[in-house]
Amino acid sequence: RLLFPLITFNMKLFEATHTYFYKWSQVSAANWRKYPNDNCPHVVAIDVLDRHVDPETGVLRTERLITCHQNIPGMLNRLCGGCTVTYAREVSEIDPQNKVLKMTSCNLSMNHLINVTETVTYTVDPTNPSRTLFKQEARIKCGESISKFAGYIENFFIQRFRDNSVQGRQGFENVLDRLMG
Repeated sequence: RLLFPLITFNMKLFEATHTYFYKWSQVSAANWRKYPNDNCPHVVAIDVLDRHVDPETGVLRTERLITCHQNIPGMLNRLCGGCTVTYAREVSEIDPQNKVLKMTSCNLSMNHLINVTETVTYTVDPTNPSRTLFKQEARIKCGESISKFAGYIENFFIQRFRDNSVQGRQGFENVLDRLMG
């Protein structure tokens, strides 16, 4: 839920997919140990805010606060008030019966200017149960107050997601190799 109403004009979308050569149970367990890793130094802290299991479905729901240090270009940094530490809220659900891990995160910082929503899912590869499919989607929307710069800002965040996605996948592969290898 946004703290301030956000009137949006444009929206940019980023999508990525990947196959991990590990079982879904291994990937979903290693997810909790993904950070810190050398490939993603921008993620500086992850704090668990809430965690519970639904007694009827067995779904584990976790809410976390993610703290990142971002290098933001000069003009964008000025528009955002000079902040380099940003916060995001992540809600994850692990469904062990259907073997689905879904994580949705949204920015808490600068959400009066821009809304970034990311959804990541891990599912069993239907063609090979010893592999796990990864799908990442990010939606980026600028608000009315910065509509003049929307294209620049949205393109910056799309490129940042593209770069961080590659680094994040490689970092997670390293974590998986270390834990399962």
